[in-house]
Amino acid sequence: MKTYQETVEWMFQQLPMFQRIGKQAFKKDLSNTHKLAEHLAHPENKFKSIHVAGTNGKGSVSHMLASVFQSAGYKTGLYTSPHLKDFRERIRINGLVIPQDDVISFIEQNQSFLSDNKLSFFEMSVGMAFDYFAKQKVDIAIIETGMGGRLDSTNIITPELSVITNIGLDHTAFLGDNLTEIAGEKAGIIKEKVPVVIGEKHKQTETVFRNKSEKSNSSIFFAEDFKFQKHHTDLKGDYQKKNLRTVLTSIKLLRDKGWLISEEAVINGLNNVKLHTGLQGRWDLLREKPKVICDTAHNAEGLKIVIKQLKREKFQHLHMVLGVVNDKDLSKVLPLLPKDANYYFAKPDVPRGLDADILKNEASKFDLEGKAYTSVQEAFLAAEEVALDEDLIFIGGSNFTVAEVL
Repeated sequence: MKTYQETVEWMFQQLPMFQRIGKQAFKKDLSNTHKLAEHLAHPENKFKSIHVAGTNGKGSVSHMLASVFQSAGYKTGLYTSPHLKDFRERIRINGLVIPQDDVISFIEQNQSFLSDNKLSFFEMSVGMAFDYFAKQKVDIAIIETGMGGRLDSTNIITPELSVITNIGLDHTAFLGDNLTEIAGEKAGIIKEKVPVVIGEKHKQTETVFRNKSEKSNSSIFFAEDFKFQKHHTDLKGDYQKKNLRTVLTSIKLLRDKGWLISEEAVINGLNNVKLHTGLQGRWDLLREKPKVICDTAHNAEGLKIVIKQLKREKFQHLHMVLGVVNDKDLSKVLPLLPKDANYYFAKPDVPRGLDADILKNEASKFDLEGKAYTSVQEAFLAAEEVALDEDLIFIGGSNFTVAEVL
């Protein structure tokens, strides 16, 4: 009997995992996932679901929807990625992570099949989530795609509703290097006769979505076309305003389909996302003096909004603890960062982490000055040592950087 730790290590090591190694983990088809689904007796057909894709915001939208469904009294599954600290954060029911024993037994029972078919880390995780949700008889599961949509392992479900939050330039090595191509990949989650909500309108992407929904006989709704009364959420990033509208549009359509979601459930759900779902790392205030904020935004679109919000904060000096992965286009990200901050460069502790000295040298080309540190923890401690009570320490650049501080 393997321990939980050994089981998760086996999953990480055995098989390619995009999060850690990048491009070579990316598979170009769904045949493995279909094989696994068949092996597991098609758990994906045994529960109702909502499918969420997008460049930014898909995690927040998924958590908000899950929180609202929980508040409405539904037994709610939630599958998201990546995790920050523990693999089990990816698979939750009513906010509670999958028990360690269930992770162990899933791998034990299916290990030879997983090995023989060389399933990737992500494929296995999706199979485990679907199997768990089916066995636990959830009323609904909110399923967030990993990367892209069309070829994402989650894309074997036929959901109640598809949601595409927005399209930005991220993972261009896999999904295409312009918005139209990337939209084509995300549009891959639009299914025959399943309505779709689009969070943001763009000239380059709107036609892609309209064409795909027409081909699929699915009605399409742009969140920007709807007006709602003002709602609040405990997720404090400025970027949540758009996510909120996407969620409210989705809820309107789900009500039309017969889901019983009261206004009270919406208010309660949106105000208690963190409490209900355990979401972390989205404009997270970790401390007041000095103020410490972390955010997992890691591409140009996400960082633009975060930096704008950062500039509205009141502080004497700004300290930026920054670590990124090696497939980021730094020429798009670094110019957005404030020049009048002290930088603490670090390499996130994953194989894809970009060396801190390389990051420091690249940053200096954009007049961002600071020191390189051997770890995120060391960089954070260095910032803490010099920061005054009136200062602000921001931690970001990657999910992994944030995870190491949390």
